[in-house]
This record gives sequence, structure tokens and C-alpha cells, in this order.
Amino acid sequence: MRDYADRGGTVLLSSHLIHEIEAIADDLVVIGNGQIVAQGTKADLLEQSGVLIRAANRLIVACALAEADISTTPVGEDGLLAQGDMEQIGRIVFAAGIPVTELRPADGGGLEAMFLELTAETQRESTTSRQSERAAS
Repeated sequence: MRDYADRGGTVLLSSHLIHEIEAIADDLVVIGNGQIVAQGTKADLLEQSGVLIRAANRLIVACALAEADISTTPVGEDGLLAQGDMEQIGRIVFAAGIPVTELRPADGGGLEAMFLELTAETQRESTTSRQSERAAS
């Protein structure tokens, strides 16, 4: 399939085996409950996962980012997950004067984690509906 696509062909592949799709797909469409919940290249979709920042003082970094209306979530002992553009976040952290030990896209679990997060709501609805139907029987 990869060879065919590299020669200009179009391959449409539907699968729940995300780790295999991740290795061969160029563009992705994630469908949950019959609706498109995300689409784009692997890089585009993983970019939506946020930016991971590790710094000596994450509280000061979080405050600096909050002043720029960038939300953060603590990760581990010294990390923050920020939602925004990595270059902008890097500039803000640099301007705050805090030494940074890590600044990278927070692709964490990769596409599989993203897929599960994007489709989690529809999975819960389906499971709840099935359980309700069984209870009513």
C-alpha cells in the first residue's frame, strides 16, 4: 500500500489498529459516532495535544503563560502541559527567565491516545445505551 501511495495512488484504509495506521498513513480522518471528530496529517493532529514544558520553577512558568491567556496543566513533579503554539510558548518562557529543561510537542501516547480521547465520549454513550437496553430487557 505504501509503495502504491508513493507512486501517486490513493489508498483508503479503515482500521482501529492505530499503531499500524500511524506507520503508513499520510492524512487521517478520525470518526466517532458517525461524525468526523478530527482530520489532518499526523503532525497536525499530534500538535493539538499541546506542548510539554519542564522547568526548574513551573509555577512561575504557569503564571507567565496565564498572563498570555495560555492554559496549563501540571504534569509530574516539574512539568506543565500548555495549550498553544510551541514557538509562542517558548518565547514567553524565555522572557520569564526560567531555565527550561524540556520544551516539545506533548505527543505522549501518540495517535492512539489521541484517538481514544477524541472518541471516548461516543464510546461511553454506546456502552451506556447498551447497558440500558440490556437492563430494560
